[in-house]
Amino acid sequence: MTDSWANSAAAPPSAFGADLHLELNGPGLRAGLTEALREAVRTGRLVPGTRLPSSRTLAADLGIARNTVADSYAELVAEGWLTAQQGSGTRVAKRAEPRRAAPAAPRTRPPQPRPTYGLMPGSPDLAEFPRTQWLKAARRALTAAPHDAFGYGDALGRVELRTALADYLARARGVHAEPERIVISSGFHHGLMLMAQALKARRAGAVAIESYGLGFYRDLLTSAGLRTPPLYVDEHGARTDDLARLRGVGAVLMTPAHQYPTGVPLNPDRRTAVVDWARATGGLILEDDYDGEFRYDRQPAGALQGLDPERVVYFGTTSKSLAPGLRLAWMVLPEELVSDIVAAKGAVEVSSTLEQLTLAEFIASGAYDRHVRSMRLRYRRRRDQLIAALAQKAPGIRVTGMAAGLQVVLELPPGTEHSVVQAAAWQGLAVSGIAEFRYEVADSGWRLPERDALVVNYAAPPDSAWAGALDALCRVMP
Repeated sequence: MTDSWANSAAAPPSAFGADLHLELNGPGLRAGLTEALREAVRTGRLVPGTRLPSSRTLAADLGIARNTVADSYAELVAEGWLTAQQGSGTRVAKRAEPRRAAPAAPRTRPPQPRPTYGLMPGSPDLAEFPRTQWLKAARRALTAAPHDAFGYGDALGRVELRTALADYLARARGVHAEPERIVISSGFHHGLMLMAQALKARRAGAVAIESYGLGFYRDLLTSAGLRTPPLYVDEHGARTDDLARLRGVGAVLMTPAHQYPTGVPLNPDRRTAVVDWARATGGLILEDDYDGEFRYDRQPAGALQGLDPERVVYFGTTSKSLAPGLRLAWMVLPEELVSDIVAAKGAVEVSSTLEQLTLAEFIASGAYDRHVRSMRLRYRRRRDQLIAALAQKAPGIRVTGMAAGLQVVLELPPGTEHSVVQAAAWQGLAVSGIAEFRYEVADSGWRLPERDALVVNYAAPPDSAWAGALDALCRVMP
């Protein structure tokens, strides 16, 4: 029998062992191999219990004689680095654990306890991700996937997902969309980054943003070279009439269905006003419909995009409806913007095409609608339990922004926000004050009214933690 397997139907010898990267240095092959193995064990690259390749396999991998490997193994067994047993092969020996460093001296000031409960805004109940249904959709999608699904992909995203989204968004959110005008992105952040690049290429100077929102989106736009003048928010949503006084604004970023984080829906007159502004100036409305499916007291308001698909860029995502870890989002674009966004994105799809196909199947099969309806009922019960508990244990606290979404705003007495957030932390409860989301510019000529409040996400805790989180929240209310 020959050692060569190149023309044999049998598998090569090296197919039957673990791959090892070894640098053979030294005066001879045996000494070099022995030292390389010692060093791999000493540094932890080969951990105790690791089964080494057979001498025949390793010899074939390294291109040296089998006896050289066998002799090296025997020497290391004798030294205690390796063990060899009949039927178990050659393995790295179990050795004494290195002595751990002495623990650091205790701090003079005890650290703040890690949160036991989390009511921070931004996440759905991850424990309720529909694993079984998602797995079934993935199997069906993988079985039916064409061969080109395993390639680099279309920069627009998989056509199966874009087609499913066009149907779903028209039916559920009143969005006018064709698959050719939908671009898939790896989350809303990625989509906004692409839009910022496209706006800069069009020589836009500024994007107006709501005076309450997430700072890292503002930072993203600023890093792209765009100014971000605030558009102030009151009890009727963003003051869209103020857009006329802002200079050089080429677009406005808004959360009209459910302002984030205040929870205020955009007043119908202001919806009309912002569309009129976009038509008159050639500006764009960037509509972030981050949780538009979750309205509890009446039918959700349709997407703003339906008023003028050529002036509104619609952003949607699975981050709140399913899970942020999927990293799947979409933009429905005016026709004139499609080529700009594709150019900004590049020629190759960056989102997993298999996840895209799974989501397409999940939507087309009706599983997405069923999951959203189920979570809508669950979140409404949570919201109602929160409101009832506060009415009983903290009747002086006013709850706002509760008609939709995953969070509410708890209005606090003036000057108490910071102390309540700190008190919650010592109760093992993580909450956010509304000051974290506040944005204003000193020389703008308009200031936000002073406001102390908590933004409380009632959706995030799993069922096992919900009662404890709710009790802790009520205990820290002033």
